[in-house]
Amino acid sequence: MILITGGNGQLGTELRHLLDERDVKYFAADVNELDITDKAAVDAFFDENKPELVYHCAAYTAVDKAEDESKALNEKINVDGTRHVAEAAARVGATLVYVSTDYVFNGDLLVGQEWEVDDPTDPQSEYGRTKRLGELAVEESGVKFYTIRTAWVFGNYGHNFVFTMQNLAKTHDTLTVVNDQHGRPTWTRTLAEFMVYLVDNDVNLGYYHLTNDAAAGEDVTWFDFASEILKDTDTKVIPVDSSAFPAKAKRPFNSTMSLAKTKATGFEIPTWQEALAQMLAKGDLRPDKAGVKGDINKK
Repeated sequence: MILITGGNGQLGTELRHLLDERDVKYFAADVNELDITDKAAVDAFFDENKPELVYHCAAYTAVDKAEDESKALNEKINVDGTRHVAEAAARVGATLVYVSTDYVFNGDLLVGQEWEVDDPTDPQSEYGRTKRLGELAVEESGVKFYTIRTAWVFGNYGHNFVFTMQNLAKTHDTLTVVNDQHGRPTWTRTLAEFMVYLVDNDVNLGYYHLTNDAAAGEDVTWFDFASEILKDTDTKVIPVDSSAFPAKAKRPFNSTMSLAKTKATGFEIPTWQEALAQMLAKGDLRPDKAGVKGDINKK
């Protein structure tokens, strides 16, 4: 049995559709089917169903709220919930694919440098702290695991930067977007394909980085990303520094992660421009929009 946690989320939905396309059977659970913060419920589910593979997509991702009003919930989901899933997976002999984040690093790299998989972690936000603790919980559980760090996630099935920019462009002639935060976007489809690729090809266990690729030497900022999203519109995108958008959680100056280890597996990574074009061609497939909703309880 394959289990997907967070099955209704942006990544979980993308993964469901990918597995549907490949006619792979799975059970997708969101909080109503499996509350990962409830250890007894997680243990009972694993003991009864004994999944062989777990794609752990469930996470708390409201970065700014995690700093104060939702600090406890952030920890409960990202640390306790991940520990419950990892320990239960270890007990039944399952393989765990865990999705983490660039926020586990402090972001203080010079532009042009990249974070390596084995670089020291130093999270600067509550969200980053709990995701790093989630990584450690996976390690300490003894489960067979793949931990994939990703960043700047966008996709067809959830609220994200692409849809935000498109919606704002409908009512604004100009938009200001930060030009001093550096990294790479990640299409959920590319991420889902890599998650499946690791397992299907029996790649060595451990940590990996996955974002979409960029041309050699290309520096990418949120301004660049927004400009590409809106290049075929009449909306003008203006670069500003981060002081124009004060936030509770510290954003990384440079969260660009090295893809060398991932590329060495043979997985082909499209550029972020190619990924964005394919995503836009598919359109907005969120449940409240036109598109395929899928069956969260497919077995």
